[in-house]
Amino acid sequence: MGAAPAAACVLLALLPACRAQTSPPPGCGKDLSSLYYNLCDLSAAWGIVLEAVASLGVVTSFVLTIILVASLPFVQDPQKKSLVATQVVFLLGTFGLFCLTFDFIVGPNFSTCTSRRFLFGVLFGICFSCLLAHALALNFLARRNRGPRGWVTLAVALLLALVEVIINTEWLIITVVRREGGSPDPCQVTDADFVMALIYVMFLLVAAFGTAWPALCGRYTHWRKHGVFILATTGLSMAIWVAWTAMYLYGNRHTGEKPRWDDPTLAIALVSNACAFVFLYVIPEVTHVTRRGPEQAYEDDIYPTRGVGYETILKEQKSQSMFVENKAFSMDEPSFTKKPVSPYSGYNGQLLTSVYQPTEMALMHKGPAEAPYDVILPRASTASPAMGSASSTLRAEDAFAAQARHAAASPRDGRSSQVSSPYGRNRW
Repeated sequence: MGAAPAAACVLLALLPACRAQTSPPPGCGKDLSSLYYNLCDLSAAWGIVLEAVASLGVVTSFVLTIILVASLPFVQDPQKKSLVATQVVFLLGTFGLFCLTFDFIVGPNFSTCTSRRFLFGVLFGICFSCLLAHALALNFLARRNRGPRGWVTLAVALLLALVEVIINTEWLIITVVRREGGSPDPCQVTDADFVMALIYVMFLLVAAFGTAWPALCGRYTHWRKHGVFILATTGLSMAIWVAWTAMYLYGNRHTGEKPRWDDPTLAIALVSNACAFVFLYVIPEVTHVTRRGPEQAYEDDIYPTRGVGYETILKEQKSQSMFVENKAFSMDEPSFTKKPVSPYSGYNGQLLTSVYQPTEMALMHKGPAEAPYDVILPRASTASPAMGSASSTLRAEDAFAAQARHAAASPRDGRSSQVSSPYGRNRW
């Protein structure tokens, strides 16, 4: 009889626990699957905080990728332009790390566990491979100011990342597809196996950190800041990896929170390392990609007035066309300058190369000075018409013939005589 009250007490104690397990946590709806409780559970704030940070990281990395690609036409240094493709791949890897964080916030199942085991190493392998390839290119740039071509650097980064893809693929095939006995479950993996599968990624991280150091001792010092970016990024990444590995393997077991803190540990490692990539490497590189190198600045100092662009060519053509148009009308319109010049004078204000074409009035004013005015422009007179002429007017040929006779007779007489105009007398 004493066992019945004891059993009743146990059931009463378990009922609240059963209701807590079946009822959704505060902040989540009743129809929501328990797989997504960490996304809205107000009692476990780590899921909501990491969700917000990861969402912001996804948007930031996407915007930075667009900015980097859009700034490609404005990159003046060809060596920086050759590294843009590798940096875009690095940004895509960072974008994937922020997206993979949601996989660790959501509860484990077959699809989430498979993507966790495969993409965790692959995405980090892509990022560290790009850093290593960039560090190798910086060693050439710091010594010769000329690095390998862009496709070579990109190919090195992709080949290094391909090794991690092959490793994770074989690991999944061996542990999941060909697993003997029972149904394949990718979530059944020990902590040591998960960390051992990332040894190659750790090698890439250490190699990128060590390769960036010689770039600081190069001859061309303007490449050193890029080596500093890689050193800061890889140095902080090494500290993050040491911290999460120690916590994942030993810390959670020592605190007694082994199964419950595993997913938050890996999610925090993803977000923190991706943020380090953005703030220590991506943003500095994007801000420096359009800056001119010392060679371009030196050329601008030598040729300060030489324009580089289509607008300068248009201005020169416009000035030349305006000069031609003004030149065409310079003979008909007076030029309004400080010292007015007559439009019929010998100097018209144009360059010496311009051809002077006087008008008819200018030719008439520049006639022979010694000739009398009445010979050139005969006046009407009252004299009777010449002999044998039935007309009261005189033709221009007769006037010029009289002028010629006067010019022939003047040397013999030795004195100037004025030729009388046929119209000199008033015929009336």
